[in-house]
Amino acid sequence: MTVQDYMLTLGKQARAASRQMASADTGKKNAALLAIADAINSARDTIAAENTRDMEAGRANGLDAALLDRLELTPERIDGMIEGLNQVAALPDPCGEITDLKYRPSGIQLGKKRTPLGVVGIIYESRPNVTVDAASLCLKSGNAAILRGGSEAIHSNKAVAVCIAAGLKAAGLPETAVQVVETTDRAAVGELITMTKYVDVVVPRGGKSLIERISADARVSVIKHLDGICHVYVDKTANLDKAFNIVINSKTHRYGVCNAMETMLVDEAIAADFLPRAAKEFAARGVELRGCEKTVALLTASDIPVVAALEEDWDTEYLAPILSIKLVANMDEAIEHINNHGSHHTDALVSENYTLARKFLTEVDSSSVMINASTRFADGFEYGLGAEIGISTDKIHARGPVGLEGLTSQKWIVFGDGHIRS
Repeated sequence: MTVQDYMLTLGKQARAASRQMASADTGKKNAALLAIADAINSARDTIAAENTRDMEAGRANGLDAALLDRLELTPERIDGMIEGLNQVAALPDPCGEITDLKYRPSGIQLGKKRTPLGVVGIIYESRPNVTVDAASLCLKSGNAAILRGGSEAIHSNKAVAVCIAAGLKAAGLPETAVQVVETTDRAAVGELITMTKYVDVVVPRGGKSLIERISADARVSVIKHLDGICHVYVDKTANLDKAFNIVINSKTHRYGVCNAMETMLVDEAIAADFLPRAAKEFAARGVELRGCEKTVALLTASDIPVVAALEEDWDTEYLAPILSIKLVANMDEAIEHINNHGSHHTDALVSENYTLARKFLTEVDSSSVMINASTRFADGFEYGLGAEIGISTDKIHARGPVGLEGLTSQKWIVFGDGHIRS
């Protein structure tokens, strides 16, 4: 079978399954999620063994540390997959919700009903836990899914796919409601993003080059973000102990994730008190520091390793233990820098000034804007969505972490009783 024929088969099966999923009741969908969780728990050893195969192959193929970190399924991450399934099962089902029901002067009753998107294609790299996150959200929101993970995670994804199929079957739902693409041929991606008859929306999760390619070539609608160039601005009114903990967590909790801080902005008024303390901790954790001219002068005087930042550093998502630092004169300069150089993903302010906090929330044009909190909270699990399909920096349909509601749409519904238009 050619790749084109294979993907066409998946598309036809997904479309048929999507029609059954659209009418599936909440009880069945929840039963499937819980059955998948049980299957994953029972298959821990198998999943771990298959993940080890992927990790060994990844090291042999020279994958960098950030990609290997994303690829690894530790016992804690398998726990997280199971917990995510349980959380999604516990969430309200958005499908069928009717809102804004009201009478028009003509006598008809008009409202909106929330409905599934249909077939969702997910294209992602490295992280096999995305297979579960994507499946759980698509199932609960009444969609069918075609999941195309990276070739580096093929064994892990196949092992997880067996558990998903078992859970669907146990709940009496079509096993083809979630299909994992089993070929590593890149031509499969090209087919998936152009099958407008069978796929309603594509969500790419991965590096900038992947997402740029999908955005350029797709004929199917795309929900995406290109970069996670996230900032933390430490204002002169900040509690410096809070600020220290927030910036360290934002950068070093995990490096290879889209919500890690890549640029730290510090008010010049408190730089001498705050920056050397934070920089010493970053250096102790192996983070390379790249600073503006004033940052370099201050840290060099404190005998802390730092190199001069280049202009492109302000526009770079490192996904690595590298941090850009810039001193700014005030909040206006910080906001201007964020809006000019950020990727509209997640940006945070550390400040004890309520007025400045409101200004930051209003003027920073990002999908998540935070006050006195780590950027690492920009996550579907942390937002109570159970999991996320991705983080959208688009402004239409879905923005920020995309959970159940982001995988649905609304249609107008009209109730009449023989009404005709005059």
